[in-house]
Amino acid sequence: MTNSRVIFLLMLCLFFQDLKGKTKRTNFIQILTDDQGWGDLKSYGHIFLKTPHIDNLAEEGIKLTNCYSAHSVCSPSRAAILTGRTPYRNGVFTWIPPKHYCFLPKEEVTLPQLLRKNGYQTAHFGKWHLSYYSEAKTKVKGHYKDFKLGTTNQPTMKEYGYDYWFATGNVARPNHKDPENFFLNGKKMGKMKGYSAQIVANEFIKWMDNNLDMDTPFFVTIWFHEPHGPINSDPQYIKRYSQIKDKSYQQYLANITQIDEAVGKIVNTLKKHKAFDNTFIWYTSDNGPEGKDGYGTFNNSDNIYGKERYRGSTGGLRGRKRHTHEGGIRVPGIISWPEGIRNHKITAGTLSAEPVIGSDIFPTFLDIAGISLPKHRVIDGASIMPIFNGKDIHRKETIYWRNNNYEYRIAIRIDNWKLLSNSQRTKFQLYNLDLDPRETTDLSMKYPKKFTKMKKILIKKDIEVLNEGPTWWNRNNQVKEVMPK
Repeated sequence: MTNSRVIFLLMLCLFFQDLKGKTKRTNFIQILTDDQGWGDLKSYGHIFLKTPHIDNLAEEGIKLTNCYSAHSVCSPSRAAILTGRTPYRNGVFTWIPPKHYCFLPKEEVTLPQLLRKNGYQTAHFGKWHLSYYSEAKTKVKGHYKDFKLGTTNQPTMKEYGYDYWFATGNVARPNHKDPENFFLNGKKMGKMKGYSAQIVANEFIKWMDNNLDMDTPFFVTIWFHEPHGPINSDPQYIKRYSQIKDKSYQQYLANITQIDEAVGKIVNTLKKHKAFDNTFIWYTSDNGPEGKDGYGTFNNSDNIYGKERYRGSTGGLRGRKRHTHEGGIRVPGIISWPEGIRNHKITAGTLSAEPVIGSDIFPTFLDIAGISLPKHRVIDGASIMPIFNGKDIHRKETIYWRNNNYEYRIAIRIDNWKLLSNSQRTKFQLYNLDLDPRETTDLSMKYPKKFTKMKKILIKKDIEVLNEGPTWWNRNNQVKEVMPK
């Protein structure tokens, strides 16, 4: 054998050894629904819903039974997902209506920014609702049109970290059927035929087929508009609930199935590209369901297509959207990551009762990607990776909420205990969620030591967060406060 041939074979062996040593970096998809309640999936106990694709993710992955949104309305929950910081800390303390002064500040460090900086492709599909573009007042059937994303004094989606985006500013207008307020990389798309969830899924598929470099890892947010109003569902899904006499209830159930079918398309596309096993999918909702308890009506001007269609389920939990009680903030949570589950020897269909919150998505994705957390800022979330090793999550910051509506606006959760407070921190309720998930019995008098300890933690955390947030808190009658000695 000649020397040149020996050298060639040695180089070839080294090449294949190098290839064998390389492992593909994990891809990430964060799927978010809008106003989907904790009970709004068959796998979470709903007796009518047909959601086989989402339920299959739970059967093959991990179902989180104590999963929470970071706020009880949409924009703040989204801001927490992207920053890992509780809403009153990151600046987005309420839902963002047109012409509102609130948006996700430029100073915040976002998940897509960090992942893109570390070699990830980044893309967004669906509802955005963290900034607005113009103050146009064109109306569509009594509703303001959504606006092109970003403004001269607000970051664009590119600045927030996205290479590619197909998005609406807020909800699909005029409703889920044939929406006309989508933008593709800032360009207005006009009227699009079809139903919102399927449109969003199809655009994701186009991106994977035509724009994605399969040799480079990706991070994608897919934020569906359903089942937020104005609700309008595809007749083919309505037919699946023909046994239900109430037409408006049929519409709501079909709206969830509309999401489920879109998730099925997304999963099939990942499998087609042989990317499913190596993709970490976190499915959840931005807050509890709209409407009133007992499937009652909701008094809202946004009801062109029937206020009776707001029919989400809390699974029997107390409160609904805008509440700090469980029904307003406890939401579905499903983790799919076939490769990671196999490597960690986790049984498919595992149930985890560990409390998890939307702000945990940020540190979890960075942990898996091997990227350090941003320094010189408080990260309220924690990586949930210990769950994969059968351990408890290590939290530096207490799970905390501050919302904008109803009497009890502030809450913390420590283990199975939850303490709620009014905005002035003068009235409190204490619950053991393990024994009383519906929050029926206040235990503050029965367990005075537990109450006193948690009250001190809540007050300290709330004042700290309010003092860090932007000065625009003052426009909402929030004032800077002095930490009690």
